[in-house]
Amino acid sequence: MKHLIMITVLLVTGILSAQSNYDKGMEKAFELWKNNQLPEAEQLFERIAAAEPDAWLPSYYSAQMNSLKTWGEKDASKVKAQLEKAQNFLNDAMAIEKDNADLIVMQAQIWTNWVAFDGMTYGMKYSAKITDLYNKAYALAPNNPMVVLGRAEWNMGSARFFGQDIKPFCKDVEKAIQLFVNFNPESPFHPNWGRERAQQVADSCKD
Repeated sequence: MKHLIMITVLLVTGILSAQSNYDKGMEKAFELWKNNQLPEAEQLFERIAAAEPDAWLPSYYSAQMNSLKTWGEKDASKVKAQLEKAQNFLNDAMAIEKDNADLIVMQAQIWTNWVAFDGMTYGMKYSAKITDLYNKAYALAPNNPMVVLGRAEWNMGSARFFGQDIKPFCKDVEKAIQLFVNFNPESPFHPNWGRERAQQVADSCKD
């Protein structure tokens, strides 16, 4: 009986230690990101992803960081390398978490990066798929402000491209702002970005 109790204690202690290490690692990665130490933050997320094969969030943030790096990048080889790396991490996250609206939005954003980089090459390939992804994410999580904002921005961009009025989508941006007010992510590490961006987009609707 004593041996059984000891084994149970060791198992529980090990689980708590692992959780603690995960939490500490994620907190440190976010701190590095906040302090604009981007390479260090990215590397730490990658290490956590490797050490926690059942956790989708480290891979999600590794994908997000590589996706964000492509904005404004003109070197085709760098864009290709960064977006392929982002896609690989996203694939890892999607293998862990099924039908997750945040991951679907990330896929849409990665494909949007391709379109933004070279619309002539990737516009026809990805545009309809991006629309479908946002609609799928919205069907899964209509009260997720990041889903609502991402969908609205994509629709606004498409409207501008075709010379159409963006005003019909401004109400969706306002909806996202309202959703952010009461939005409570599952944990301190779950996606919770876009508040400032939503306000910027809303302000542009007033111009």
